Amino acid sequence: MMERLSYAALLSGLMLVLAVLVVLALGQGAYPLDGGQVLHALAAGAGARETDDGARVVWELRLPRIAAALLVGAALSAAGAAYQTMFRNPLVSPDILGVSSGAGLGAMLGIFLNATLLGVQLAAFAGGLLAVGGVLALARRLRRHPPVLVLVLAGMAAATLLGAGISLIKILADPYSQLPSMTFWLLGGLSAVRSHETLPAALMVLCSLLPVWLLRWRINVLALQDDEARSLGMPVSALRLGLIVCATLMTAVSVALAGIIGWVGLLVPHMARLLVGPDFSRLLPVCIVLGAAFLLLADTLARSLGTLELPLGVLTALVGAPGFLLLLARSGRPA
Repeated sequence: MMERLSYAALLSGLMLVLAVLVVLALGQGAYPLDGGQVLHALAAGAGARETDDGARVVWELRLPRIAAALLVGAALSAAGAAYQTMFRNPLVSPDILGVSSGAGLGAMLGIFLNATLLGVQLAAFAGGLLAVGGVLALARRLRRHPPVLVLVLAGMAAATLLGAGISLIKILADPYSQLPSMTFWLLGGLSAVRSHETLPAALMVLCSLLPVWLLRWRINVLALQDDEARSLGMPVSALRLGLIVCATLMTAVSVALAGIIGWVGLLVPHMARLLVGPDFSRLLPVCIVLGAAFLLLADTLARSLGTLELPLGVLTALVGAPGFLLLLARSGRPA
């Protein structure tokens, strides 16, 4: 009973911290707002955008961006936790099967062909799904080897091949009109997110996250060896395939919306595991809240530290790499 209360208190505390970060993020940026102005803009509603500059900044720029940061952070963290549990490897990240590289190649093709922003996002989403689909198809043909090992190695090979394609397109791109857009997109960022893009992305992430949430008790079994899991009556192959599909969709949506943002799906599950342990049913909710808070904080810093907005992927790497090493040093071994 006390253990349940402590877990509930931890989760409630994390959600309170997340709410405070949202309020702070609404006031930070090139057009700073104090707490009173933020509350006034929220109370006035979206209809006040025509007459109130503060309301326009809050409702048109910052709320969609904050919602996207929460969505991408939660999705990448949940996908990272699912992959780490499924592959029984704490060093696995959401792009292990090549989804980020595939999405990156799709986006580069869209920019190279002068597609609209929506076209680039759709190309990135399709590229991520096609990359993972190719990895899964290759893994099915190599059944003589352990399935987890085949997936990891095929994902690494696919990521290398797709990365070469990205480099080739960057060489062929116009250095003045196309290459800057490609570089900015590959570094990740939320400055181009608008409100009409957030809702469809949120629905797709929710539809992908719901099966993972419903199966969170069974996903713990994937941490066992396949023979042990089958002896418990679990359809290991079907469960693993479903988890890969859901985690891939979450990652592809995130990359299509915000570009390639590293370290979130690797670092946050470690932080959550240190707080609540490896039980996936407890790990998943904490990962969702921690990931949303982490990326929101990173995005707020990215647009507040100076006059020039920092690329979000660069900032998460600057924070994530030392943070990951610190977690390893404190735990004495990978979490």
